[in-house]
Amino acid sequence: MEQSEGHVKLSRFLCLILRHNPGAIGIQIERVGGWANVEELIDGINAKSRYHIDRPLLERIVAADRKGRYSFNEDGTKIRANQGHSIDVVIDMEHRTPPEYLWHGTAQRFMGSIMAKGLLPGNRQYVHLSPDYETAVTVGYRHSKPDSPVVLKIHAGQMAADGYDFMISDNGVWQIKEVPPQYLELFQPEE
Repeated sequence: MEQSEGHVKLSRFLCLILRHNPGAIGIQIERVGGWANVEELIDGINAKSRYHIDRPLLERIVAADRKGRYSFNEDGTKIRANQGHSIDVVIDMEHRTPPEYLWHGTAQRFMGSIMAKGLLPGNRQYVHLSPDYETAVTVGYRHSKPDSPVVLKIHAGQMAADGYDFMISDNGVWQIKEVPPQYLELFQPEE
């Protein structure tokens, strides 16, 4: 299901509300689980933003989101962002042994700091890692436009062997508190 440009903007607004600033529309996010009441979310968006949304539109946006950013609880009364929060929430994620390598796309302008300090979560709770190179390229483009992204190969298997704890969100994004520089490798694909 393709999203219209208006629905894409509304989806981004949902990210802002559910990950970073629920107070912008006067709602609360549950600390444990990161859940928001669907009716309150809809009412808040309609009353305090330039957007208009109803339940069917919200369901279409959630279903059409290729990255699986959102999920409803079992009875559909609550919604949450699956990861990427800067607000203090606890999302129950599966702790899992990662594959040998994970990937991270970024911009060249961040490389000096990354290679010195490693990957840090910044204003989010966790560093997000991609399961494959192609996804990392896509993510990297968001941060590097108009330039090409830089892709880092993360030696995740070695990190896990060294005691680092990896988690994976419901939508398949690998997460960790930090990635020290010794586990990073600048990846240059063969041409």
